[in-house]
Amino acid sequence: MMIKRKMLACILTGGLLLTGCSKDDGPATEVLSIQTIGLERLTGGTSYQGWLVVNGEAKPTERFTDPTNTVNLSVLASDLEDATEFLLSIEPVNDTDPEPSGAIILKGKFNGTSAPLDFESVVADLSATSGQFVLHTPTDEASDNDEFGVWFRNGGSASLTLPALGKGWKYEGWVDFDGKKVSTGTFTKVNAIDDANFFKGSGGTIPPYPGEDFLIIPSQIPLTGVTFPADVRGKEVFITIEPFEDRDPAPFFIKPLSANAGVTTGLNNPVDMTSDNAMPSGRATRPNF
Repeated sequence: MMIKRKMLACILTGGLLLTGCSKDDGPATEVLSIQTIGLERLTGGTSYQGWLVVNGEAKPTERFTDPTNTVNLSVLASDLEDATEFLLSIEPVNDTDPEPSGAIILKGKFNGTSAPLDFESVVADLSATSGQFVLHTPTDEASDNDEFGVWFRNGGSASLTLPALGKGWKYEGWVDFDGKKVSTGTFTKVNAIDDANFFKGSGGTIPPYPGEDFLIIPSQIPLTGVTFPADVRGKEVFITIEPFEDRDPAPFFIKPLSANAGVTTGLNNPVDMTSDNAMPSGRATRPNF
């Protein structure tokens, strides 16, 4: 009888062990908590995605669009325990690439249970920015229509003081035409022609600075809500930092420089821009293994 009881106990114990190790349970998971300051909700189809760096390999977490409260991400416990770094990227509209985009917005190394996340090491240090622009139209032959152009220059000199950006990011100029925000083009250099001059006139020259003349709208550009030539006077002019592969036509929320254009035109009447030196930050927290 004693032998039978021992056999029955072994069978029951074995059954429990088999049940606990069932493939249906899957590998163990844990929660990684992300808290951020200065990030905003993404609404144009882009998303945030976290990445755990394990043995030099970036392993993806869930995507999300609203960072305003604590974001809890379910990840493999083994990855979370072995992770040395955490990255937060901006992933493009309709992205299916299993690798991180070039636009890493926050990054930090784990020290025990937490990783402080910073913007400066992956995008830029915005603590010392400044800028000016003028209302001027150099791309046509007219001399009396400077209200239709904006250029980030002061006379014959570049007027922007901006740091070099990390991989995956570009600056972009904008004019807010009563709620319709129109790009002046993306750029990485303050003393060179930017990436777009869609609305320029004819007979003049494009100067070696970022900017745009809003003189003519080509038929192939589906822009509505702005009458051309478009008067920049009294409009907000600003510069954003953009994840340039995001495919979202709206301005990104990081806006280091801005100003109201006022009413004075001409190359020798620069408008001083206001700096916003705030930079996102955050913390990733894992359990104490």
